[in-house]
Amino acid sequence: MLNIEIDAGSGFCFGVTTAINRAEEELTHHDILYCLGDIVHNSREVERLRERGLVIIDHETFAQLRDVRVLLRAHGEPPSTYETARRNNITLIDATCPVVLNLQQRIMRVYHEMTDPQIVIYGKHGHAEVLGLVGQTAGEAIVISDMSEIGKVDLTRNTYLFSQTTKPLEGFQTLINYLTANIRPPAEFRCYDTICRRVSNRLPGVQEFSKRHDVVLFVCGLKSSNGRVLYEACRKVNENTHFVEDPSQLDAAWFRGVSSVGICGATSTPKWLMERCAERVRELETSEAEG
Repeated sequence: MLNIEIDAGSGFCFGVTTAINRAEEELTHHDILYCLGDIVHNSREVERLRERGLVIIDHETFAQLRDVRVLLRAHGEPPSTYETARRNNITLIDATCPVVLNLQQRIMRVYHEMTDPQIVIYGKHGHAEVLGLVGQTAGEAIVISDMSEIGKVDLTRNTYLFSQTTKPLEGFQTLINYLTANIRPPAEFRCYDTICRRVSNRLPGVQEFSKRHDVVLFVCGLKSSNGRVLYEACRKVNENTHFVEDPSQLDAAWFRGVSSVGICGATSTPKWLMERCAERVRELETSEAEG
């Protein structure tokens, strides 16, 4: 019989757990709750909550609503969202992750208190959290996803570097090293370590987990940037790692001739989905044995 283990360290981070709990609590008292953007980057979890009455909307729709209740997810929002809510009498259920909220406040302080600051954000272009961070600077912050975009930074200006909370520490350190060495005095450079350790610390943990198994199933939604980083980390130590969104994608051939299967996921992966994958592996094993 296959040994199947679900990684105890995988699953929702604190911020996502809080947002989902807030949504479920609201839906026990109201038939409909609007949510600005996917509450989590996992389509299966979004569908589960949609069946309970959660309605996912975009910013264009949000601007047209009046007198409703809207959940702000863990990723956070720019100041303009709060202004729209006040103007349209929208009740906000603010589930912004405390780590993200603290980062927003730090960026806003630097933007307002420093003289002509060049704020650089290490993050994924278009990501909801990054859009909220850029919004703290009236849209002036420079976003760079990796060293290939370092040319956007004016090395003659006072530069202040922040990071999206879920970006890898290694890439952030590379940017710090470059800017420290290349900033041109009298310009100054300061960096602010704003990466969430609850997320970044999962990388070594998930790699150790992957090493213990013959086959690894990394369960994750396609939209999760954090998930892609963790998946690639798993593949580095175990080439038999498969990226799957749900149990329907499992292939019986993956498990032939192996003795252990590890199931892990991103900070946006619900435990129930990993458990269903484990159940599906058992079904495939039984079907193979009977065949």
